Amino acid sequence: MRSSFLFTSESVSEGHPDKVSDQISDAIVDLFLSKDPEARVACETLTTTQLVVLAGEIRCKGVYENGEWANGALAEIEQTVRQTVKRIGYEQSGFHWDTLTFHNKLHGQSAHIAQGVDEKGNKDEGAGDQGIMFGYATDETPDLMPATLYYSHKILERLAADRHAKKVDFLEPDAKSQVTLAYENEMPVRATAVVVSTQHAEGMDNDEGREKLRDYVKGVIADVLPKGWMPEDEHIYVNPTGCFEIGGPDGDAGLTGRKIIVDTYGGAAPHGGGAFSGKDPTKVDRSAAYVSRYLAKNIVAAGLARRCTIQLSYAIGVAEPLSLYVDTHGTGAVTEAKLEEVLPTLVRLTPKGIRTHLGLNKPIYAHTAAYGHFGRKPEGDLFPWEKTDLVEALKAAV
Repeated sequence: MRSSFLFTSESVSEGHPDKVSDQISDAIVDLFLSKDPEARVACETLTTTQLVVLAGEIRCKGVYENGEWANGALAEIEQTVRQTVKRIGYEQSGFHWDTLTFHNKLHGQSAHIAQGVDEKGNKDEGAGDQGIMFGYATDETPDLMPATLYYSHKILERLAADRHAKKVDFLEPDAKSQVTLAYENEMPVRATAVVVSTQHAEGMDNDEGREKLRDYVKGVIADVLPKGWMPEDEHIYVNPTGCFEIGGPDGDAGLTGRKIIVDTYGGAAPHGGGAFSGKDPTKVDRSAAYVSRYLAKNIVAAGLARRCTIQLSYAIGVAEPLSLYVDTHGTGAVTEAKLEEVLPTLVRLTPKGIRTHLGLNKPIYAHTAAYGHFGRKPEGDLFPWEKTDLVEALKAAV
């Protein structure tokens, strides 16, 4: 590990077209799980100018059974989609929650997938797909997340909060941020560049409007970054193209699952390639990535390492993971081999074991679909993988 370097992460707002798609897909997951905790959902969403299309495979008692939709189910799905777009704030001529065209192309889950995944007789529930999943934690921030991504998220969360609260009248939902930090002795010490591009209302494409927007964004950056971290003024880039009126799905088509680095660790850790949004927790792309973060975070929170990466791998239809890998990047107080021995004794790493331990069969996913799945505050049923309730057990076991 280099001790001194520059590193950059980006984030996108809830109004980014891909994030609109993610939020719709996860709202559908929540809808089905609220009806049937054992629902199977793989929902993909396409958004573009005045259009939302759902596609994918589902199985849900009381909603979709034996190839038939329950009475009122289709209307409830459409209402969920429109309310999600409304909550984000899209009431533009090119994308409006009330007037957009909606197509539902969801259909039944493949019986060949179901036979491998479902628990039956002496067969434990198998993984919903093959693949590799990673979890990561670092002591750079209080939430044990990479600082570059942490501050990228916080900038956009603040813009969205001000927009929803009507503290400013010139912000629209689509936005992106990017933060570059200088690291010394492996810890962040200052920002060297910040980029914020935000969709804005008409009438801002002049010197006065651009200056007003720049002053506002600079104030947000100064509030979010630690004291003394602000980059030099020439390295703060606000809408560097000059104008950003056309945005969201009207400016660029959105698809579920295209912001997987924003969703996870901002490039500071490996990614297995599988997206999270739109998938029920039998899909290990989602649940195993969550438990990997949970284990890595508890290791760092326990003081057993300053940084930790965990990898899990699965085969479709097989319950037990094929491999568990721990890397503490030379910061560990105990060996990785010892951690690999201990972790499966604390959490059963089968799909059902993960879902049971973390309580994942609940409608908790719409909250995950913007500003990152990790580094969030666990509240009630939300974000259980962010809890540090394994700390004492870990200390005792090693």
